[in-house]
Amino acid sequence: MKATVVIPNLNGAGWLKDSIESVWAQTMQDFELIVIDNASTDESLEIARSYVGRSNYTLIENDRNTGFSYAVNQGIRIAKGEFVALFNNDAFAEPDWLENLIKTAQSDPKIFAVSSLMIRHFERELADDAGDYVTLLGFACKRGDGLKASRYTKPCRVFSACGGAALYRKSILDEIGLFDENFFAYYEDVDISWRANSFGYKNVFCPTAKCYHICSATTGAVRYNPFKSIQSGRNSILLPYKNMPLLMFLLNLLPLALGYLLKALMFRLRGFGPAYGQGFREALKVIPKLQKPKFKFKNIPYYVLIQFWLIVDTFRYAIYRIQRALHMQ
Repeated sequence: MKATVVIPNLNGAGWLKDSIESVWAQTMQDFELIVIDNASTDESLEIARSYVGRSNYTLIENDRNTGFSYAVNQGIRIAKGEFVALFNNDAFAEPDWLENLIKTAQSDPKIFAVSSLMIRHFERELADDAGDYVTLLGFACKRGDGLKASRYTKPCRVFSACGGAALYRKSILDEIGLFDENFFAYYEDVDISWRANSFGYKNVFCPTAKCYHICSATTGAVRYNPFKSIQSGRNSILLPYKNMPLLMFLLNLLPLALGYLLKALMFRLRGFGPAYGQGFREALKVIPKLQKPKFKFKNIPYYVLIQFWLIVDTFRYAIYRIQRALHMQ
């Protein structure tokens, strides 16, 4: 089997059926679909159950909300496909979405992840995500978020694929490990892409793999809320600490500290300072549990490349903020 599509679901009654149907409508049909339900209390569980008995369909029902990483790992572990595509329950794929992702992955055996062009469902002229990047300040950012989708027509290498609609090579997942379940939600896709970068693999953007995304429908459609604030405070600390070798972490400690102070101020001004602080405290408890990738001398060129990207992407972020300001005028 060529691919496995994994959709995690939590209370997605308003959009899960359309999401699943967009997957079944793919031009490339050599795939299986696995839906993992995280103890939904709305009608979405019945929607997921309605497909049971269909060929190449599996439903896993959890008795609690396990978080994104645990859920998708359940799907990956039983996946039969050469590639695993993760797809949000509030995303809707173009018919050639999966075919284009696979074609891109097959172009180079060193490609680990392929990121889709995610477009805002209700503002279809605007991009939601065209690959992710990380700055020296520790900010994990969505490339193209809120800018014209027409700007993103060229394939390129990116720091990270967005796990909301991305394809992963299963053989490399078997080598470097699955999603870190210490990341309950958010940043887990950047974490695994960073790990792949450290091993010398590539993450790329495929502009012809298009889907439409409601954006944070499961965790709350507003840009800021207590849950997101906790996860941001928590995982923005875990991400660089886990993935940076010690010398690299010490080299970047000052800009990271500045970034955390700026974020703490931003969340405080938006009324979510206590939630962000809670996430920070949670991170300190989780750090001893993290499994940092082992430092390897042969990977030094990749560490240097990652450091270069962090520097360049800090300037990218500054330019993006200017572009967004101009767009809002």
